[in-house]
Amino acid sequence: MTNQNFNIPAKAKTVSLVLMVIGALAIIAGGITMLGSDHTATRFWASLLQNSVFFLLICVASLFILSATSLAQAAWIVAFRRIPEAIGSIVWILGVIVFAILLILILTDNTHIYPWLEEGHIPHNGRNGLKHFFLSRGFFLFWSAFTVAAWGWLGHKISDISLKMGKDKEGSVKLFWKNFNYSAAFLFVFAITLASTIPWLWLMSIDAHWFSTMFSWYTFASSFVSGMSMIMLWMLYTKRHGNLELVTDEHVHDVGKFMFAFTIFWTYLWFSQFMLIWYANIPEETVYFKIRMHGPYSFFFWINLVLNFVTPLLILMSAPAKRNYFVVSVVAIIILFGHWIDFYQIVMPGTVGADWHLSWYEIGVVCGFVGLVIFLVSNKLSKLPQIPENHPYLKETVIHVS
Repeated sequence: MTNQNFNIPAKAKTVSLVLMVIGALAIIAGGITMLGSDHTATRFWASLLQNSVFFLLICVASLFILSATSLAQAAWIVAFRRIPEAIGSIVWILGVIVFAILLILILTDNTHIYPWLEEGHIPHNGRNGLKHFFLSRGFFLFWSAFTVAAWGWLGHKISDISLKMGKDKEGSVKLFWKNFNYSAAFLFVFAITLASTIPWLWLMSIDAHWFSTMFSWYTFASSFVSGMSMIMLWMLYTKRHGNLELVTDEHVHDVGKFMFAFTIFWTYLWFSQFMLIWYANIPEETVYFKIRMHGPYSFFFWINLVLNFVTPLLILMSAPAKRNYFVVSVVAIIILFGHWIDFYQIVMPGTVGADWHLSWYEIGVVCGFVGLVIFLVSNKLSKLPQIPENHPYLKETVIHVS
């Protein structure tokens, strides 16, 4: 283990800064132009909401992966544990951005994004009593603040304890079990937030009269496979620059298997949700798919399946493909782009509506968030020793075989 430090390549710094400048200029220009019309303002906030939530949930997925493997006492992830730790450590920053956007939307009564903010949008009757409580300004902001704070704090604790483990050889086992407990706490918080309530509040309530019992699992599957793809890209990137010496083809193969498996899982949820609504043919439910499948978003509807199901399925089906660094890198990029489109078609039809076109603003904002993530993750990685020394399962990850 000769190279414990990750030095940020000059090209990565330049690319991240350029992308952030593009994003900042797009947001400033979009903020100015939104003063001209309500439609422009809706596009402005919808794009900010979609991108901020998308990248936040990917980073939260990294914390879920860390916590799940800690509880499973999995040794294979130890070789590249610093990657999901670095990604998970920026959750609090993206969380603050998301909460700031939500706070503005709620306090300004932005009914173009969240129509339930308009008085009378949800009829007052006995059946809607709980819905009125759930979709209320107070509960929305309280639960969003709690979620962001819990994710950020637990993500910091998990990363901090792991770092201390490398410095304290005598107390490493004790710290390992302490991290085990914090991981269990995170999974509990994850279950009551991202695995259930948060997708309902932040995304599904955009179409306030439509609901799906599969929506949270669908969102989880999308963020999980995207999170695994981001881990794959960072793992191969740092290895290419002389780090993560313990990572072998076996580890890459395992991450590739998760990308493949959760591509299938996402597709299962997508088809189950779509098939049940199509088969029932209830107008209150089919309206959600009508604009997406037959309206101006039909291209995104079908390309969504091609990028997120057909392409990963066909390419990653064989074992050699999952061990080929170039192939898995390309598929990881396709998955990330595909699920960005997935979130795009979740948010835009319910906000912008049928009057749609892809503009410079949407492209600029996504560039800004990509640059921000690259900058924050690379900066965090440069401060972490790449090998988690004193980890009880370090030896097992060295001899790991898929």
